[in-house]
Amino acid sequence: MEGTNERGVIAEAAIAAEAVKLGIGVSRPFAQERYDLIFDMRPGLLRAQCKCARSRGDVLNVPIGGSWYSPGRGYVRSTYTEKEIDAIAIYCPELDRCYLVPIALTAGIGQLHLRLAPTRNRQKAAINWASDYEFGAIA
Repeated sequence: MEGTNERGVIAEAAIAAEAVKLGIGVSRPFAQERYDLIFDMRPGLLRAQCKCARSRGDVLNVPIGGSWYSPGRGYVRSTYTEKEIDAIAIYCPELDRCYLVPIALTAGIGQLHLRLAPTRNRQKAAINWASDYEFGAIA
């Protein structure tokens, strides 16, 4: 069984490989940063945090933020901001697909949901379609 570190390494490798297939330059930061990869979009660089998604029926669940307990501070919640990264790069191992979501869509949230198929109740508003963020479509 994979742990979170192994899933993260697999996701990062799959995302980097997909970028290279699409002709996008890929770099890694030397020091610890809030982003995992840098994409050379020619023109411009894009700082991306890599995440592993899990498919649950017609929805991809992507954990974006985290939380922990700190004595004296209580529960601390961590998310990403536009000052730290430009996008969330996502890999779903069940579908073997990569997605690239701008940080503006995810800033301040702990979990992102990308829909693979229409909702059963025919909801149309406030839905993030996975197909809109497929890596190949954005590159």
